[in-house]
Amino acid sequence: MAHNNNIVVVFDFDKTIIDVDSDNWVIDELGFTDLFNQLLPTMPWNTVMDRMMKELHDQGKTIEEIKQALRTIPIHPRIVPAIKAAHALGCELRIVSDANMFFIETMVEHLGISELFSEINSNPGFVDEHDTLRISPYHDFTNSSHGCTHGTCPPNMCKGLVIERIQESLAKEGKKKMVYLGDGAGDYCPSLKLKAEDYVMPRKNFPVWDLISQNPMLVKATIREWTDGESLEKILMGTIEEIILEEEKEKKMLSTSAENTCKIQTISVGINVHHEPIMPRALRVSQSG
Repeated sequence: MAHNNNIVVVFDFDKTIIDVDSDNWVIDELGFTDLFNQLLPTMPWNTVMDRMMKELHDQGKTIEEIKQALRTIPIHPRIVPAIKAAHALGCELRIVSDANMFFIETMVEHLGISELFSEINSNPGFVDEHDTLRISPYHDFTNSSHGCTHGTCPPNMCKGLVIERIQESLAKEGKKKMVYLGDGAGDYCPSLKLKAEDYVMPRKNFPVWDLISQNPMLVKATIREWTDGESLEKILMGTIEEIILEEEKEKKMLSTSAENTCKIQTISVGINVHHEPIMPRALRVSQSG
């Protein structure tokens, strides 16, 4: 996948690309809300979702029914055009989400945008030999902690660690600027990992925006809030265009500087004319006769 600028746009999935939480949507649509609410206080969210998928299978719900529930998820009409426009402008697009791979891949395929993303980071989700959807943690917290000190990260995934890994890989490719979009508390840690040249787009009046607003000085990146799909598109496009213009301006300045250096060297060579040394005149010696 070719990218003709230095911008990487990282999207959260739930309540950012889509307008709802995909886990809750599927559980509610298939009629298992009460059981989900009973189990939630007893185990981590990621573990509950795996248990719920087994329950769905035991109750006769098929993988196709889960996919069909996902395809009915509401999405703002300006989100897909915004994603396509960012890609068309040459940005590299990635997803970092605490949903799961099966839900995300089903949705981006349904929306016709799966080819636009270079990478999706989420909790593994796969259909096993019994035709049951299994969901496992991105980080296996049953063996060890992911080690993040921020209380806003769930035990199964620290998005900040994912962003650090992405930053390391991007550093090898040359200078890159990141634009990070999210809404939840789990998006706070990665926001703190962004650099001064990056941008963070928290969804206004959502948990990540509330956390950032408590002390904006902790975030090095430029903060650009958004409210819905329309404002996401407008602010994202404006931010991308701003970065591209800045990069073009920097390239022009470097080019002008290089040209001026070349001219100075040419002038210097022009005035440094080499002459053969002039031999001193022989002194006439007076001879007395």
